[in-house]
Amino acid sequence: MRTLALGLLSLGLLSLSAFGQDLRPDISNAQVETRALSGSLDSALRSKSPAWFGYAVKTPPENGGACCWDGNRGPGCGLEGSFSGATPSTNRRVELEGSTTAALLFRVQNDQVEKIQVFSLRCPLDAGGLPFVWLNGVSGSASLSFLKTLANNGSSRVQNGALFAISRHEGQEAVDQLIALAKSDASSRNRSQALFWLAQRADKRAAATITDAIENDPDTKVKRQAVFALSQLPKEEGVPKLIQIARTQKNPEVRKQAFFWLGQSNDPRAIAFFDEVLKK
Repeated sequence: MRTLALGLLSLGLLSLSAFGQDLRPDISNAQVETRALSGSLDSALRSKSPAWFGYAVKTPPENGGACCWDGNRGPGCGLEGSFSGATPSTNRRVELEGSTTAALLFRVQNDQVEKIQVFSLRCPLDAGGLPFVWLNGVSGSASLSFLKTLANNGSSRVQNGALFAISRHEGQEAVDQLIALAKSDASSRNRSQALFWLAQRADKRAAATITDAIENDPDTKVKRQAVFALSQLPKEEGVPKLIQIARTQKNPEVRKQAFFWLGQSNDPRAIAFFDEVLKK
């Protein structure tokens, strides 16, 4: 039994080792370097000249990252706008049940993050001749903390990318961060984006946060976005709340939005509600 246990343990370690080696996308047209994270991400993602940095993050199964598709070359994305058509490695592990890990990438220049991208680890990437640094040992908490800083201090493009990247992380910490941003971020645009990505997670607290924004956010644009976010929830949860907003909301713009998204739902409850309104 001890021999069998040791054999299974060795096999498990080999599997973990193979998985660890696989946690990097295929990179072409780049000077690729792999580093272990030492210190903070803020200090690690530094380069005066243009460069790409990346690391792996755990994601919900349905949010494992995207890829581009060229009808002639197949899958692959050009980080600098063009893709050379590199062929993926043939020895990469195939995930039959959907990806739960994504590559989170940052374009850095003058020691500042300029762009954030999220791709599937199975997506071949062309770095456009720039250096590409892959970081190992980045925890989800460290990633979320860094992204929160970028969401508050970056350019509008970086802020949008940071909010999207936060939503791709698995676990409650990512949801907590989206809720906090939706409720209290100083930027109305950030609050709106956080509400949208929160709805995509369909967390049990998402609906409460979204309806709270409809009632209490001081910006009508955020309220409108919150109504749209309700329409993105599963219908059994979103449609009744949209009907409630259409019945009771005093802000005419917000109420109009609720009617619009109910109309788009094609849900029998929405049709019955419209029939009720028309008969009054």
